[in-house]
Amino acid sequence: MQPVIIVLVILVVLAFIALIKTVQVIPQASAAIVERFGRYTRTLNAGLNIVVPFIDTIRNRIDLREQVVPFPPQPVITQDNLVVNIDTVIYYQVTDARAATYEVASYIQAIEQLTVTTLRNIIGSMDLESTLTSRETINAGLRGVLDEATGKWGIRVNRVELKAIEPPTSIQDSMEKQMRADRDKRAAILTAEGARQASILTAEGQKQAEVLRAEGEAQAAVLRADGEAAAIRTVFDAIHEGDADQKLLAYQYLQTLPEIAKGDSNKLWIIPSEVGDALKGLGGAFGGFAQGVGNAGNSGGQGGPAPVDNGSVPGPRLDKRREYPEIDPE
Repeated sequence: MQPVIIVLVILVVLAFIALIKTVQVIPQASAAIVERFGRYTRTLNAGLNIVVPFIDTIRNRIDLREQVVPFPPQPVITQDNLVVNIDTVIYYQVTDARAATYEVASYIQAIEQLTVTTLRNIIGSMDLESTLTSRETINAGLRGVLDEATGKWGIRVNRVELKAIEPPTSIQDSMEKQMRADRDKRAAILTAEGARQASILTAEGQKQAEVLRAEGEAQAAVLRADGEAAAIRTVFDAIHEGDADQKLLAYQYLQTLPEIAKGDSNKLWIIPSEVGDALKGLGGAFGGFAQGVGNAGNSGGQGGPAPVDNGSVPGPRLDKRREYPEIDPE
């Protein structure tokens, strides 16, 4: 009995192993290559698959999702003979599991080497400044070459990115100095522009202030002249309404002249010739008054006309050497 039991146990174990090898479960977004006696038979897709145990074997399991592979920095020489280190990142996806298995031995290594050679060809035709400022152009060129070359391998390159571009240390120092000089230049230009704008605004403000001040003074002068004209008209109307005679006007005229002559800076003041006419009129008035007083004395019995004290009436001192009389401000 024991040999029979042992044989049964062996058969159960072999059946279990065969069942495990027969039923193959492939995860989503994956594929498996099946070979029969070393020859490609088919590709297993995601899900439950049945294979012939001990005859069909799983050669390779491939992930069909998009993969990201960073490559180490590669020294590349530019057109102006400068060595720069460039880090690249490749985004690829396997579209054909059979081609990725049989068309290339190691598609990761193949993509890396193809990226390096293509990058050197592209950077070799550009100078350093163009290399630093043309990342999109380099990425597009790399993607075009890689996608065309890897198509027969069953791989699609979705994106190629330059992670870093490191020029030599001496070039970095020179670039920093140049950038600092450019920033200082822009700062000086902005400062000069600000000072210029400030000067222009200040000048415009002063101009507007002067214009407004002149307009205010002009309006004030007009209002002052209107006020003086109104005052003169009022005085003129009052004189005409009071029916003042020529003698009163001459007296008022003479009273106004000393007010004009007042001032610390007035040493000598020349009065107009009309003062003589005013004095004549005023003298005639006082002469008539004195004659009237003398006639009144004669009628009282006193002899001779009464003398008139001319010193009691102040008057201007005339300068015989001048055409116009001179009035002493004192």
